[in-house]
Amino acid sequence: MANKTNAIIDSLVGSITNAKASLEPYPNWFLQECLPADVAEELLTLPFEAPALGGVSGKRELHNKTRTYFNAQNMERFDVCKAFNDAFQSDAVTTKIQDAFSTNLTGTYLRVEFAQDIDGFWLEPHTDLGVKTFTMLMYLSNDPQHENLGTDYYDNDKKHLGCSPFKPNSAFVFVPSDVTYHGFEPRKIEGVRKSIIINYVTDEWRAREQLPFPDKPLKL
Repeated sequence: MANKTNAIIDSLVGSITNAKASLEPYPNWFLQECLPADVAEELLTLPFEAPALGGVSGKRELHNKTRTYFNAQNMERFDVCKAFNDAFQSDAVTTKIQDAFSTNLTGTYLRVEFAQDIDGFWLEPHTDLGVKTFTMLMYLSNDPQHENLGTDYYDNDKKHLGCSPFKPNSAFVFVPSDVTYHGFEPRKIEGVRKSIIINYVTDEWRAREQLPFPDKPLKL
């Protein structure tokens, strides 16, 4: 387990070091080779069922009852979930995130969601501003038909400007502010669009059952 965690840490630190930065339409970064290839494959094949949308979409919270997290229960079930969380909780990764992306993680809590999106899914533009102090949208799917399924980004008037590349084992990163509008425009999804949403949230986060370490705020 320790070896897997350390391998994830090394990969994340290297990926952040080589991140491609952009200032448009707000500061954001694109990371590649975020995880060791075997870990990315193991995460991709986790046996979680993609939830049905029931014809309703636009906000993830509309389906709170069927969302999947790398919480305490799933860390017990799957070693890869624990190794992943341990890496993102580590001093090496959290310090690197703070330094590279100019955010403050002191006192925050890790939150990791395993997202599986099917045809009919879309997200309205939103900023993540509030209790989230950092957002990383890590893409897992290796289906060539998913190459245009990256995160959409918008200007201050919520005008659609484009989308991030959707490449396996890559990530779109930003620090939430009042201008970080992002979402997912309605378009065809073949199969299941798999990604991992990594946030660090403040103590005001109420759904503690989602958190892998609800009693361990970061001390940096």
